[in-house]
Amino acid sequence: MTIAPHQILPRSGPEREELRKKGQFWTPEWVADAMVSYVLQDDCDEIFDPAVGTGAFFHAAKRVSEKLNVRVHLSGSEIDLAALESGKKNGLSGSDLFGVEHRDFIRNPPRRSYSGIVANPPYIRHHYVSRETKDLLQKAFWKISGIKLDGRAGLHVYFLIKSLRLLKPNGRLCFIVPADVCEGVFADTLWGWIGKNYALDAVTTFAPEATPFPGVDTNPIILMLRNAPPQDKFKWCICNEWGTRSLYSWIRNGLKKRSYKGLKIRERTLIEGLSTGFSRPPTKKQKGIPLYKFACTMRGIATGENRFFFLTSAEIKKENIPLEYFVRAIGRTRDVGEDTLTLDHLDRLDEIQRPTYLLSLSDESVGALPTSVRSYLEKGVNLGISSKSLIAKRHPWYRMEKRVVPPILFSYLGRKNARFIRNLAGAVPLTGFLCVYPRINTPDFVDKLFLALSDARTISNLHLVGKSYGGGSIKVEPRSLEKLQIPLSVIKDSRLHLP
Repeated sequence: MTIAPHQILPRSGPEREELRKKGQFWTPEWVADAMVSYVLQDDCDEIFDPAVGTGAFFHAAKRVSEKLNVRVHLSGSEIDLAALESGKKNGLSGSDLFGVEHRDFIRNPPRRSYSGIVANPPYIRHHYVSRETKDLLQKAFWKISGIKLDGRAGLHVYFLIKSLRLLKPNGRLCFIVPADVCEGVFADTLWGWIGKNYALDAVTTFAPEATPFPGVDTNPIILMLRNAPPQDKFKWCICNEWGTRSLYSWIRNGLKKRSYKGLKIRERTLIEGLSTGFSRPPTKKQKGIPLYKFACTMRGIATGENRFFFLTSAEIKKENIPLEYFVRAIGRTRDVGEDTLTLDHLDRLDEIQRPTYLLSLSDESVGALPTSVRSYLEKGVNLGISSKSLIAKRHPWYRMEKRVVPPILFSYLGRKNARFIRNLAGAVPLTGFLCVYPRINTPDFVDKLFLALSDARTISNLHLVGKSYGGGSIKVEPRSLEKLQIPLSVIKDSRLHLP
């Protein structure tokens, strides 16, 4: 199965940034057909797509309905007219798109209900959602549930909520969404509502080599839900083979637990699935002690504009800024190849023109600073640095966040596996890392804690507290990392003791 030219995603540049803002990713045929086959059961003869885009699910509905020899009414909404035009160029007729309305589904959803809803909603992370829109959506969910949803819920979460509200009794919904819908900081609140009002029939997740969206930093899952009384158990499937037709066969055959090539299927309880995460297999939890008993954590420094504040020694020399205004820092996880960071390592990075010096000004007035620093700050104003969203909130705008040098760093998101790093360089980290501050700051205690955290048995528990992304990457927030369980066997082997 090949990828059509219009399905190829830009890897970088303005096109990639535009993709992030729109959150539009083409759903491949083998996935779209399987999803539609779930909806077209129980005599369902209609499909509504709240985010039609270029019409991947309309194409799938035509293919599946032809196989089943049934007629299906297609309808939907789409805010991007250019996407609909692209759909026409890729084979959809005017009659196929007749039931599609040009509307903002989030702000102005239809006033009718549907027996079948299927979508790959825009994956727009909360950073790209305006404060006004967030407030509107949070108020809407509060009106429905009496609960406020965390502001870090992306637009795709609200597509799911509003679509569930449009389901007819026993109607079916099938969405492909990022795993953060069940693993994000808002997941408990969201599923507290979903689990009390709808029946989760099945979840499909994908092995890294089988992801429907190669090159996209997201971990997709398929949710299959009905507007029916809640149920305690659901079918869980991991797809290990890209392009397999087994996914369609399994779903079309009523989610029966059989043997299918490229799939691994099992039954799970909703409570366990939400506790572990839908994108992860069931895991037997080990007895342990949470990290917060031994250390506290904090995110790294957010500069607001690394290119301006994070420099090499050559750049500093060019600007003639005294070194006393800088602290040594580490920015990228890929710049730390070992599990120990030393000053020699920072110097080697600087030699290959990787920044390791952070401009760390405080509340000094501009007039109190040397001429070279004033000139550099003036350059920042002229470049618009001072008016960037995060920086503009600071007073003065050039004041940098401060961190005590953490003895241990945590590389929480990157192409390499998440890992702990012993910081012997005296460096402060930027946002690619979390700071780990042991509650006893003696070399012996720090070394033992680092040994315990680096143990494979501890690392294997990270997925229980993190949010999974594409390619096996895990993102762990500071408060979540503090919940990481260090197994009792590891504590014993490393001779670690409670403070």
